[in-house]
This record gives sequence, structure tokens and C-alpha cells, in this order.
Amino acid sequence: MGVYEELQARGLLAQVTNAEHIREMINAGKATFYIGFDCTADSLTAGHFMALTLMKRLQLAGNKPIALIGGGTTMIGDPSGRTDMRKMLTKEDIEHNAACFKKQMERFIEFGEGKAQMVNNADWLLNLNYVELLREVGACFSVNNMLRAECYKQRMEKGLSFLEFNYMIMQSYDFYHLFQEYGCNMQFGGDDQWSNMLGGTELIRRKLGKDAHAMTITLLTDSQGKKMGKTAGNAVWLDPNKTSPFDFYQYWRNVGDADVLKCIRMLTFLPLEQIDEMDKWEGEQLNQAKEILAWELTRMVHGEDEADKARTAARALFAGGADDTNMPTTRLSEADLNEGSLDLISVLVKCGLASSRSEARKLIQGGGVSVNDEKIADIGRSYDAEALQAGLKIKKGKKVFHKAVLV
Repeated sequence: MGVYEELQARGLLAQVTNAEHIREMINAGKATFYIGFDCTADSLTAGHFMALTLMKRLQLAGNKPIALIGGGTTMIGDPSGRTDMRKMLTKEDIEHNAACFKKQMERFIEFGEGKAQMVNNADWLLNLNYVELLREVGACFSVNNMLRAECYKQRMEKGLSFLEFNYMIMQSYDFYHLFQEYGCNMQFGGDDQWSNMLGGTELIRRKLGKDAHAMTITLLTDSQGKKMGKTAGNAVWLDPNKTSPFDFYQYWRNVGDADVLKCIRMLTFLPLEQIDEMDKWEGEQLNQAKEILAWELTRMVHGEDEADKARTAARALFAGGADDTNMPTTRLSEADLNEGSLDLISVLVKCGLASSRSEARKLIQGGGVSVNDEKIADIGRSYDAEALQAGLKIKKGKKVFHKAVLV
């Protein structure tokens, strides 16, 4: 089985142009491909897993990845999947975020001469002359066709800024530039990027009269879809300072029964033969599958030691054990206390288990909070310094564990 056939078997391919030619290039290790990353934060999220593992699979087969940092496009903001404009970042913010991305990507792909490259589209987009761009590139785009693109349709009712309207042209220009300067002959992206990606292929065809191919992959479909990488409204980060290895493990440990085998197939490097056998699993075996998924992905991001610690801690907690050594912990100080104590609502907010006092209050009233194995219904419950120094083991819902301790 070639790598292209493996991508198909893992359910990764959604739409392609000229499938047979792409199959030949990928299987022969002749593809130089790019995936774009708009650096809107200083860490990648679990939602980037599809792209990262795809780059690794293709590099292992001899193909050359280009990680395109969107230093220029981030200044505009991709309207795809958005109902409002993205926050505008400074050039310094973007450069910092790009450096953070590369450190995390290095756990998946190998950079260096003749290997993977990281480039920043700010290097060419920020130097473009506007009038020249309109004449040379704008003439290749039909406004009527652009407005039919799904990424614009969903924004038309609430308002699409002219700034964002240019995003498709900028992304298309990226492929055009990479094709000419880096020999990049293929692009990958989520299926919500299909219109933008076809724009790049068409631009190359019209400007250079040469053949280029666009390829798209989905992240996860149906119940996961765009929600992949987010939980309770918060991103699941690859940076351990933002999402601890334990919380990262727990996120994947808690995927739904209907999604766990799909995630294993798409995101891990377990042999397909092994996964095919796991497809027959049901009942309690699905919990074993979730442990496998969580351990494999935590190992990729945080290393085997952290994955082992997270698994041990999770097993102890789910079994009602006392080992909370590796539980995510918030350290409180005397300055956090109010007259020598701290109310539970404040504890939940300080631990990041609730985004506001009103949300914390609703959690308690709804019976969703336990402290040291005691379900708390009193929104006025507070803890003195002695209790806080001993540590509060907090359980939110059925699957979120956290410790608060006064130091």
C-alpha cells in the first residue's frame, strides 16, 4: 500500500484535483507540498493535529513539507468559519507566535537542508505593490465566483470587510509564489479552504500556463468537525503551560464512543491492521481504545514519560484512587485569601474551571462540583488557610479533575 492509499484508508482525503497524478507524485516521494498556519496564538492546538501528522506521514514517504507561517495573511484574517473579524495582531506578536509554532512542529517533522522548510508569507506579501497586485493578480479573479465561495457566503449576512475579502487573493498568491520560488507543486488544507486553494491552482494556470494541483483534507467530520481541539469553549493547546499533559491526555481520553476509532485511524501511526481489529471493539473495550488514543497523542506532543504519568493519574482518579501527584494544580498564595479564607466560587475561577463567578455559581447549583469527594451544593462554601494548605481535590462534572493548594 502506497502512502496515498494509506491516506485514503485512514479517511483523510476529502477532495482532490487530478487524483491519479497526485497519487503518483506522493507515492514516488516527489511532492513538495505546503500547509499554511495563521499564527493567531503562541501555541498550536489539538485542532492542528491533522495537519501535523499528515506532514509527518508524507515526509516519512520522501515528500518535502513546507510549513507556511501566515505572517502576512494573519494581518488580514481568514473569514472561513468565522462570524466576526479576527483580532488584529502586531508584527511582533506574529513573529513570536511563529517561533513558538516551529518548536512544536519539530516534534513531528524534521527541518533542515533537503528536509522540511518553514517560510513566512510576510516575506513576500508585505512587499507587494497594491496597484501592481491588482493588475497582475486581481485580473485573474472573478468577483462573482469569489462571492459564491462558502467561506464568504457565511459572512455576507453579518458583514464581510474588504480587508477579509482579499484573503482568497493573498492565499492564492502564496501558492503561486511557492510554486515559482520553492518548486512547491501541491497544497493541503482543510475542506473549508477548498475555494481558496482552487484560487491558487487557477492563478498558476492562468499566469504560468503550467500544471499545479490542489489537495484538501478534512479534520474530523460529523460530531467532532470544527470542534476538534476545543472543549468547553477553550482551546486544547500543545503548549504544556497552556494545557497540562494531564488535561491534554484527559481531552482525548474523553472523546465520544462514536469518535474514538475514527480519531485513532486519522491521528495515530498505529498499523491499519491493528486498527481494523479494534473496529470490532465495543462496550468496555472502547475505554481501552480511548486510553490508547490519549496515550499515543500525548506521547507525540509531550513525550513518553509525561504520557505515562498522565495515564497513571487518570486511572487512579477514575478508580477513586488517592494518587493526585500528576493532577493539574493551581498554587494559591496568601494574597488570594480574603480574611484568611477563600470561597469555592473564587477557587473555581482561579483554577480556570469556570470563566466567571456566575458560571462557577451555576456549576455548583447544578451539582457539577465535588471537593475532596464531597459534592458541594452550597454556593457560599469557603475554605480556610489550613484546608487550602492541605489541598482541595476538585472534580468538575464527571471527567475534569484539578487540585488547588495554598503554598
